[in-house]
Order: sequence, then structure tokens, then C-alpha cells
Amino acid sequence: MLEASKCRARVLIVDDEQYIRDILCDLLNVNYQCASASSAEEALDRISSETFELVVTDVMMGTMSGLEMIPHVLSISPDTVVVLISGVQTIESAIDALRVGAFDYIMKPFDLRHVESAVKRALDHFELRDAKRRYENRLEELVEQRTSELDHAVVSLEDAYRSTLKALTAALETRDAETHGHSERVLTFSVRLGRELGLDKTQMTSLEFGSLLHDIGKIGVPDAILHKPSKLDAGEWKKMRQHPLQGQQILREIVFLEGAARVVAQHHERWDGSGYPLGLRGEEIDLNARIFAVADAFDAMISDRVYRRGRSYEEAAKELERWAGRQFDPQVIEAFKLVPREDWEELRRLSMVKKEEGAQIRQPTVHIDTASGVKSQVSGSPS
Repeated sequence: MLEASKCRARVLIVDDEQYIRDILCDLLNVNYQCASASSAEEALDRISSETFELVVTDVMMGTMSGLEMIPHVLSISPDTVVVLISGVQTIESAIDALRVGAFDYIMKPFDLRHVESAVKRALDHFELRDAKRRYENRLEELVEQRTSELDHAVVSLEDAYRSTLKALTAALETRDAETHGHSERVLTFSVRLGRELGLDKTQMTSLEFGSLLHDIGKIGVPDAILHKPSKLDAGEWKKMRQHPLQGQQILREIVFLEGAARVVAQHHERWDGSGYPLGLRGEEIDLNARIFAVADAFDAMISDRVYRRGRSYEEAAKELERWAGRQFDPQVIEAFKLVPREDWEELRRLSMVKKEEGAQIRQPTVHIDTASGVKSQVSGSPS
């Protein structure tokens, strides 16, 4: 648009009287680039193909008046400023002009100094409005640029966190070869359920990190208890049941893991209140922890162990449904049922392929059921 220091503004004079057009063009050509039109229709044709910062138009002209022309001008060129000239000297006519979008109103017979003054005010208004728009556009560009940079930084930071947490999880799972890769596998199922339940990005991140770190509290569980091949005694079981709160304590000072810490602390709670360590019930339990509990149990049931074969999808689904309303949130079980069987089977298939290739398994497998201390029970949470 207009930059006064580089070019002169373009002004279109519209009047059906030749001598008025000539007078105004002679007056304004000194400081501006002037063009003229003898009718509203001709003026609109020119505005459609040329750029004008200002239109100075008579009101009474042929088939279309200046008042009628203004909305068409602003429709074609919203930035153009319009000044009306009229021989009707009433307040009402001036108000009508401003109402339809005119910037100023000059009455005939006009003083040329008044015309010059009105034109200058109109073009000053155009320049200020144009400068404001350019500033806003530049500001929007800067905001978009900074936002993009910030988003990229956040994503990079999250990726760094994710890599660190996965490395930590892998190190923890080396203590128990039988459950190697369990955290990442159950994470896959949890995230799939989270999507089905419509979790937002923040909730999904908490679910992901909480699933990865759910057993971090087992750092404090002695190997003699963690690797015991038989059922735990009362004292050992008491120590094992402390690992959710121990995990929460480990994460308590890490702000970005606040949501994940709730999963860690509550993943052994049960819908009917019979879980541990706090005996929470129903919606007192964090939603992500309820989602994780279902994914964890499903992972346990469909995975092979040295002492048994994994169950089929149908058997696992039936078992989950049987425990809905007791161990599991019924809403999460319904979400599980809405996920196509093929989705779960594909995750399991990929896991088996990786296992056969000797790679680290990062999909479905099982775990010890610490809800009972017995490895073979699969209805309880497996970790």
C-alpha cells in the first residue's frame, strides 16, 4: 500500500460535471496522482483494475449516486478511503454519508482549502490504518515464528525426556528378564485406549510417561522379594505393596511428571476400592491410572511366560469384562471393546516378530500379579 516517502497517493475524482473534475484534478495533482471518472459505474470499473488510496466523489450523479457507490467501492477495495462532496447542506445527509462508510463530507460550494484539508486528513487516516495493519501483520508473523520455535523446543524437550525415561525403564527391567520390555508394551496399549477415550495432549503425555514409569518404585524392592519364585509371605508382600508410593516419592519434585506420578501411585487401585496402597475407589482413582490398569492386565493375559502360554484375545477380553465394575472402570472396558480386535492382534503380531528376530520386544507381554503375589494370576494388575 501507500508509503508517502516513496510514492504519491493515487486519488480518483468522480463527478458527472467536467469542470468540477478539472478543478479538483488541477488542485490535487500538485501533491497526488489524480485520475477521474464521469460516473459511479466508470469509477467502479477503474477501482476493479487499479489501486486508489482515496476516492473523492459527488453525491448526485446519473443512475448511481455517490452514496450508493460507496458500499461497492469498499467491497472491491476495503482499504480505500472515500470523501463525499454534495450540494445538500443538511446534517442528515452528512450522517447518511458517514453511515455508509464515507470518511468525510464536503459541502458545495466548496472552498479549495477545505478540499485540500479534507484530502490530507483522509490520506493521513489511510496511512495510519495501513501502518497499523502492517504492524499487526508483522506482529502476527513474529508471534507465529516464536510460537513455532517454542513448539519445536517443547517437542525436542519432550523427546529428550522420553528417551531418558525409556533408558531408565530399560535399566530397571534388566532386574527381571521375564518382564523385559513390559513398560513400553503396556504403554502402547494404554495410549491406544487413551485415544479411544478422547484424552487431550496433556493427558496423553501423562499417560505415556506414567505407563513407562509405573514400576519405578520397585527400585526400593529387594531382589530377594522381586525374584522370589514362590508366593510372597506377609512381610514380603507388605514391602512389595509400598512400591507405588515409593515411585510417587521418587517423582514428586519433577513438575513435568506430576500427571505421570498419579499413574505410578494409583495403578494398583481398584474400581471397587479393594486395591492398594490407599484403597481408592471409582473416580477417586486418576483416569490415566484406570486406563493403565486395563492395558496392564490385557498385556499380562495375552503374553507368553515360561510357565504358561498367553491367552487368546477372546479369552482376555472376556476376563476384562468379567472384572468390569470390580477391578476395572466399566467405561474403560467399554472403550477397550470399541477398539477393533485387529488393532490389538496387530500389536501382538509385531511383538512376536520382534521376539523371533531376537530384538528387544516393545509390544505385548506379561508380568507378576502383585495384587496376589502369585505369578500365574492374570485377572489382577500384572506389575
